Amino acid sequence: MRGSVPALDSQWAAGVTTIPFRKESRAALLRASNRLSLGLDSVEVGRLQRYYRRIGRDPTDVELAGVAQSWSEHCSYKSSRRYLKAAFGKLHPPRRVLGTGDAGVMAFEDGFAYALRIESHNHPSAVEPYGGAATGIGGILRDVLAVGAKPIALADPLFFGPLDFAPKDLPAGVKSPRYLFDGVVAGIRDYGNRVGVPTIAGGIYFDPGYVVNPLVNVACVGFLPKDRLLPNRARGVGDRLVLVGGRTGRDGIGGVSFASRELTERSETESRGAVQLGNPIMKEPLIHACLEAFDRKLVRGLKDLGGGGLATASGELVHAGGFGSEIELDHVPLRETGLLPWEIWVSESQERMLLDVRPNDLPALLAIFQRWDVPASDVGRVTRGPLERIRFKEAAAGELHVGFRVAPPPRHRSTRTPRPGPRRPSARVPDQDLAQLIREQTLAPDSVSREPVIRMYDHEVFGHTVLKPLQGQVTSPSHGDSAVLQPRTGSWRGLALAIGAQPWACAEDPHGGARWVVEEAARNLYAVGARPDAFTNCLNFGNPEDPRVLGQFAAVVRGLAEGARGLEMAVPSGNVSFYNGGLGAAIPPTPVLLATGIVPDLRYSTTVDLKEAGNPLYLVGQSRPELGGSLWARRHGIRGQPIPPTQPSRLRRIGDALLSAGACGTLRAVHDVSDGGLGLTLMEMAFGGGLGFSVDLAATLLPGPGLAAVAEGGSRWVVEVDRSKVDAFEVRMRGEPVTPLGHVTAADGVFRWGEQIQAQLDLTELYSAWRGGLVLG
Repeated sequence: MRGSVPALDSQWAAGVTTIPFRKESRAALLRASNRLSLGLDSVEVGRLQRYYRRIGRDPTDVELAGVAQSWSEHCSYKSSRRYLKAAFGKLHPPRRVLGTGDAGVMAFEDGFAYALRIESHNHPSAVEPYGGAATGIGGILRDVLAVGAKPIALADPLFFGPLDFAPKDLPAGVKSPRYLFDGVVAGIRDYGNRVGVPTIAGGIYFDPGYVVNPLVNVACVGFLPKDRLLPNRARGVGDRLVLVGGRTGRDGIGGVSFASRELTERSETESRGAVQLGNPIMKEPLIHACLEAFDRKLVRGLKDLGGGGLATASGELVHAGGFGSEIELDHVPLRETGLLPWEIWVSESQERMLLDVRPNDLPALLAIFQRWDVPASDVGRVTRGPLERIRFKEAAAGELHVGFRVAPPPRHRSTRTPRPGPRRPSARVPDQDLAQLIREQTLAPDSVSREPVIRMYDHEVFGHTVLKPLQGQVTSPSHGDSAVLQPRTGSWRGLALAIGAQPWACAEDPHGGARWVVEEAARNLYAVGARPDAFTNCLNFGNPEDPRVLGQFAAVVRGLAEGARGLEMAVPSGNVSFYNGGLGAAIPPTPVLLATGIVPDLRYSTTVDLKEAGNPLYLVGQSRPELGGSLWARRHGIRGQPIPPTQPSRLRRIGDALLSAGACGTLRAVHDVSDGGLGLTLMEMAFGGGLGFSVDLAATLLPGPGLAAVAEGGSRWVVEVDRSKVDAFEVRMRGEPVTPLGHVTAADGVFRWGEQIQAQLDLTELYSAWRGGLVLG
């Protein structure tokens, strides 16, 4: 820090309080931090105290509130920055990655780009599931808008405790998984549908590890002309800072501090005010007004107001440009009277953006927002820096070095490298009663149809969704591997979206499990005819002050980077969510990906549903016997098993061959083999097509039909090939691991081992049970 801030001689503004700081003991300041929910630790309190002793005065409550937000784990990434930079810093091919701000921006085709970002709203959703999930959607829409993109699609990977978890076994202060599940789904439905952006991808996962702390991850993709790409930084001294969108209230105050500590039995009562209130009816015209202002080149840079509110947005905006600022808090439009200056400064009220605008362009910009009936107010200006001056009713409320506040140094915490636990003898999957084994896998809570949830979301709005989240016949839809968009009418180039998550493999082996997550996402993209292009990651972990947790985090980040490098995928954005857990419980390490792929020609995209009896089925990829993290192992409480090894570069070679086969029209259906193994993969393909199959499990070369049906490794697909084009398919796949598996039939699912039938299942009866397996409250 160069120079110092002079003590202010003038009287502080009305409503501003000075906090005794310089002469207090560190222990007393820590107690005050805890009492005020500032979240500052001993090191940070000491750093603040030295700063204010140097400038010769005590902080105001406005300054202290802003520091607490900016120094939180949620805003500063103080525990994770060095790991992220080391892993992902060089994974940005300059010709493909156009921006890495609030959202990553990737080249799509000549003149156009797409934006992608994923976020978490875990803590708010644990306290108030409907509002927490709804405002998660609102926040991720703003992230994409903040780079100049129009939001065109949403995704929602969600993690809960078992829905039948007994209420008597819930820890004090924890809501039932059923209540959380119903509230979260309703919040996502209502916000996404009302704002008019389709929800086209996601996932729902159940595990006892998420009872205390559910995970609500939300993702968004946007589309934009390349010349509309905007930076998240201020551009020039004298520019006006214009706050647009919703009015400011007391909701969401301290939200980032709440998200930067573990849940307790008192979180329900103490932190409900930290949950924001969403307003999708305001968000839609806000998006339209912003896009019009972008197209007219009236906006030079911008930030969305998320965690930390105006304090974080204004500080990060000007600091990124190398400037300072002057902010007039009394110019902020309020939703209620009586807000104190510090409350205005850090409120996280929703549906707000901060725009950097040239003074001469201000009248035109304000006219646009007036026409859309969206509040807009000139709240300050960009200055030479390095100070930010905060004012309230023409009097001082605070003055700080902006870099000191918004760019705290990283924390170098202890880590413990994950060591594989004692490996148990390889679990043996029974070969007897294969029909019952496959039935149990198919009807497991993690396997049954998500149709009741998917049908609540509008995935058709805009008319760009070419491949939908449910695929197959109208009367018997099944799960698709990826959804595919046609961003531009008149172009056959498509954009595919897929989710990747495997917390159970990551719990067994964080490094290898992370590589597996990347491979899973890539397989889902290849399955629809898309070449993997990029992913954005949400890294959900426990307390980073625990060396074991931070060791898991470091291992996962390395694994994700290795997977991305092997598959030549960019990682232009992401999110870290620490402190998930509490009350003696910890979540499994849960990296979640929203992956995107480019479909060269939408006319050759493939779906999962079987198409025609008599067509041959092939298994693409090499089967592996490892069961670590598999659905079968989880259902039988088996831990300590190795996970399947990964080979991302080899997967890319096989996937590219599969794309080549699809481009010449040989493929009728493709489905990746993942959770549940080969047995469940075939079931979902048959369900969607209303057809059956007859397959030989011995084609896997695994020792026994039981293992062959449930093993999930390595990276594999089942493909249905047009029987008139088998020769062309085999030519395209020459040199890759491809094995004839069986053929499509008119009815029933038949599993053989050589010539002997091991199981014959009535698919009509089983489909009815699978389709009705998830019941909404």
